[in-house]
Amino acid sequence: MGMNKNTVLGWATLIMIIMGFTLIGLGVYRYADTAGWGFGAVGVGFLANAWVFSSLKGRL
Repeated sequence: MGMNKNTVLGWATLIMIIMGFTLIGLGVYRYADTAGWGFGAVGVGFLANAWVFSSLKGRL
């Protein structure tokens, strides 16, 4: 199974999307106090990174 750059970026994007939504879910449901805002912000950051990775996928 060949792992070229596009495949690696695709898997990284998928993992980051899953982690982003997991962190946002933890922030919303598990930690309703100030820590929840931190979890949500990190989750949004993961989603932003995944967006950048997916936009880079065809260009590298």
